[in-house]
Amino acid sequence: MSAPDNHVLDQDELRAALERLDGWTLEGDRLRKRFELADFRAAIAFMVRVAFDAERLGHHPNWSNVYKTVDVEIWSHDLGGVSALCVELAQAMDDAAASSR
Repeated sequence: MSAPDNHVLDQDELRAALERLDGWTLEGDRLRKRFELADFRAAIAFMVRVAFDAERLGHHPNWSNVYKTVDVEIWSHDLGGVSALCVELAQAMDDAAASSR
């Protein structure tokens, strides 16, 4: 279920969000990014930190981990595109990655 103030972003909102986010790309209807952490332990710690943000937002990423790499896709399954919550979660991921350096 999507949050009441959550909505699919229009093209202008998407463009502005991508300018604010660090290294995220738009592929189809999804935000994508590859995070390279220091090692496996750092990658798992990053995922745990982000999991708490995802739960708080009620918005969860599709992601995978191989050793120190975490590949992420974010989109609203409910709304069918990139939403305001997607951008908030992407920013939380960027913040978590920056704090793990």
